[in-house]
Amino acid sequence: MTTPQFERARSAEAKHARETAILDAAAHLAAQRGIRAVTLTDIAATVGMHKSAMLRYFETREEIFLRLAADEWTQWSRDVRTRLGELGDGPPAEPETPIAAVVAGILADSLVARPLFCDLLAHTPLNLERGVSFAAVRSFKLIAIAEAGAVGAALRGILHLTEEQGGNVVATATAMAGALWQMAAPGTELRRFYQDTPELAHALIDVAPRLADILAALLTGYRRRQ
Repeated sequence: MTTPQFERARSAEAKHARETAILDAAAHLAAQRGIRAVTLTDIAATVGMHKSAMLRYFETREEIFLRLAADEWTQWSRDVRTRLGELGDGPPAEPETPIAAVVAGILADSLVARPLFCDLLAHTPLNLERGVSFAAVRSFKLIAIAEAGAVGAALRGILHLTEEQGGNVVATATAMAGALWQMAAPGTELRRFYQDTPELAHALIDVAPRLADILAALLTGYRRRQ
């Protein structure tokens, strides 16, 4: 990645450009190493800034990743609602496949297709929300709640769930995606260790099918209550 050298931002446009560069750098580094391994110094070096100068734009490393989490919620919500909308009111592409399993697969695949989001979903409640101001938490939560609600509404339209059930499905999907992603440890030395150690084969997790199975069971149970 090219490392740009910036002067101090003196206009709203320049400040926005600097914030975008910082967020892009953080996302790039997290995709390579995982969020846990990315420091504020790493991000600053990538954008050609001193670490102390970044405090003019973000109060902490956690705020940078919380902003990315808000963006990921928005993008995932838009993507999965588009996929769900393609189902319409018609039957699944494969008639023998229950609609609950089809929807579960869409949810699981849409999450696994966003590795950064899966990583962020685990770190958000554990440390990101705890390392920023209440104002930053409020800003993030309002976005996440709105996008989760939009996905829940899309699920209700297809599966005729209650509002509470739709919310529970979204909460389960995102919470389990974050947890399973950490357990799977994709692209890490730990994952390679599991692969090379036969007695630890049970530790190898394929996130998408595991998550789809969990969600299909939940959705099937809700549909049986109707």
